[in-house]
Amino acid sequence: MSALMSAAMALLIGLLMTRLFKYLHLNFPDVTAFLLTGLLVGPFCLGRLNIPGLGFPTFADAEKLSTISNCALGFIAFSIGNEFCLNQLKSIGKQAVVVGIVQGITAALLVDAALIGLHFLMPDTLSIPAAITLGAIATATAPAATLMVVRQYKARGKLTDILLPVVALDDAVGLAVFSVSFGIASSLISGHTDIISIAVEPLIEILCSLLLGALMGWVLTQLERTFFSNSNRLSLTIAFVLLTVALSMVEFDIGPVHVAFSTLLVCMALGTVFCNICPLAADLMERADKWTAPLFALFFVISGAELDLSVFKAGAVILVGIVYILFRSGGKYIGAYASCAATGCEEKVKKYLGITLLPQAGVALGMCVTAATLGDKDGALIRNIVLFSVLIYELVGPLLTKWALTRSGDIQPMSLEVKNRREQKLKEIKSRKTRRD
Repeated sequence: MSALMSAAMALLIGLLMTRLFKYLHLNFPDVTAFLLTGLLVGPFCLGRLNIPGLGFPTFADAEKLSTISNCALGFIAFSIGNEFCLNQLKSIGKQAVVVGIVQGITAALLVDAALIGLHFLMPDTLSIPAAITLGAIATATAPAATLMVVRQYKARGKLTDILLPVVALDDAVGLAVFSVSFGIASSLISGHTDIISIAVEPLIEILCSLLLGALMGWVLTQLERTFFSNSNRLSLTIAFVLLTVALSMVEFDIGPVHVAFSTLLVCMALGTVFCNICPLAADLMERADKWTAPLFALFFVISGAELDLSVFKAGAVILVGIVYILFRSGGKYIGAYASCAATGCEEKVKKYLGITLLPQAGVALGMCVTAATLGDKDGALIRNIVLFSVLIYELVGPLLTKWALTRSGDIQPMSLEVKNRREQKLKEIKSRKTRRD
């Protein structure tokens, strides 16, 4: 009861926050409004009042809704997977792959170099294993915030066409880089090299995730043919995304090898296979997008509630966090610009793509869970730095993404027809009522 009430109130306050922004003429993306709402209803604001149903008194209360977050991430990844349509990829496939790899690795290397240098200035605070791990986490980009901005403003154009595939590939690149870097960091602490954790397990996780997603996409397409009503096909699609999310959480061991799946990769593979072999995929995706809108909104409110403002108390964390943010941002921009130039992308894509890749959230926080095994000191430091960066990136990133898409021409000014859509609907209803009378 309390969790359901908190979820309902969080969504309601989030929607009202978007209206407040409009009233105050604050031209912010809805993502930013939802994240700020999360902070408002979180443990550091309304949650402190400890009123049942109004906010989240503790982080544990917000985590009770983790199922909603996992489902939302699944649908986000499924939507991004639908951007890998073969017809579209014929023109940008090579560019997306090169940019996706180069920008991620560049960000990791620059952060590694900066933080290892910082280690020699403050060795008691920042260890080399922690620096290497943070460099790997720097590769991760938040697909959710990017997709939300693209959807809200109906962005269309060359920049958007390459942005979504790059964001999708970013998860695979980030997973591979993190696994290798974390293996090296663990080896530095333990004193021996574990080839299985460094090389074998990351490869298995990526391959198994892609295979599971592809299989589920094929099965979904076969079952879809047996249904004829749009509502049943939509229900089937939603059920399969939820089932795929559940299956991606399964973990098991085969001898010395630990086998796990990436929810984002699995659901992206599901969406990719589905959009390429199902003739009705485009229509079903359009219907699913309308159904998932409130789910995405609640996801961002919950994400905002989980942001820990206490990280601002530690000066060392803020210093390392600032270095991390500056060099990660530089790495993303430089890597994207250089790879776009090398693959012959248009000038506006070269200029603005790196800016759209700055948001960071769920994937990075998931990596922190693994990084905690480095030890209490390093694990806590890594989590606090990532929490600090996520707080900054999630609030600023959507604004920068919107700005970049607008400057590139992918976001067009809202037409008078769209602005007056509600009034026009009311006129049509009144006219029909008058005719009946």
